[in-house]
Amino acid sequence: MEIIIRPSPEECASIGGRIIADLIKRKPNAVLGLATGSTPIPLYSELARMHKDEGLSFSEITTFNLDEYIGLPGDHPCSYQFFMREELFGKIDIRPESTHIPNGESDDIERECLAYEQAIAASGGIDLQVLGIGSDGHIGFNEPGSSLGSRTRIKTLTGKTIEDNARFFEDPNQVPRHCVTMGVGTIMDSAALMLYAFGEGKAEIISKAVEGPVSAMVPASILQMHPCVKVIVDEAAASQLANIEYYKEVYQNKPDWQK
Repeated sequence: MEIIIRPSPEECASIGGRIIADLIKRKPNAVLGLATGSTPIPLYSELARMHKDEGLSFSEITTFNLDEYIGLPGDHPCSYQFFMREELFGKIDIRPESTHIPNGESDDIERECLAYEQAIAASGGIDLQVLGIGSDGHIGFNEPGSSLGSRTRIKTLTGKTIEDNARFFEDPNQVPRHCVTMGVGTIMDSAALMLYAFGEGKAEIISKAVEGPVSAMVPASILQMHPCVKVIVDEAAASQLANIEYYKEVYQNKPDWQK
């Protein structure tokens, strides 16, 4: 696990954008796993800029999103289909048929979950999965207590997650109670992972996820077991890390061949 600490979300996004661009240059038909919420917005802005200013093409890329609310239509401004069109897909040259988001309106959600797993496998697997982290340690919508080997499935959101997400809705009572989410096991099958966190509000959970014990009560802590993870955080989110100075030293003194 590599911990990268930068002063601002924009600088963090720049690093992630370059990592993704390098992947696409090596493998133009790469499979990206994508996240939603406020955390990845700086990264998506950087990718859109790179497409516009540097000619970075996403025309052969396939994407799979982590999750979607159950019961929200795709044109609802709080659905993740809407979010992805607004924040990324509508700004790059990706083919609509190459983007995949769980169908929270399916008449058979269990079948939808199985089909989603099969689609990921049929694509060859996710090369790089982008993640945020909830204030309770969830990744995707895998709430505390989720099986660390879980697959795509229905989840009931905790009161804390509903409270955190209420800011996106006009009425907090409109926040859905259920979702479809990739499982922890599904996420861990990705070849590489890139987790972002910004702000003091994420400092405690980043400390637990990165330096604490691996526990289902902090689902993100399982990332310690993955062979290729980059945790990219701003100074505020890193502020409670016990080894913060060491992480900075490691990053600043990486040999050229690692850069």
